[in-house]
Amino acid sequence: MNFLSEGGPLFMYTILLCLLVCVALIIKAFLKGDANDKTRKLIKHVSLFALIWGFLGFMIGMIGALDAIVIAYDIATPVLAAGLKIGMLSPTFGMVAFLIARLGLIGLTLKEK
Repeated sequence: MNFLSEGGPLFMYTILLCLLVCVALIIKAFLKGDANDKTRKLIKHVSLFALIWGFLGFMIGMIGALDAIVIAYDIATPVLAAGLKIGMLSPTFGMVAFLIARLGLIGLTLKEK
């Protein structure tokens, strides 16, 4: 849970919500079926949003970090490394959400065949 607040609550909790929506939709599609592919399309869109949202969080964080470095003139390497680690949390979580949704879509495709 600490990673959720470290990675930026706005971005991390939004990605978590997208992940939960994708998992719920995958379970619904497995149990009830998806005859007209609406659920599958929604899963694709929500998972892609989670991925892009994570990278947007990274870019906004890096812009802020680089602004702080410019103001400080000199920065310690451990501080920079810690900032980069925190900056990478939101795109990593976005990629995990995207991967889980895509694996669910693969499972739905295999179930259909």
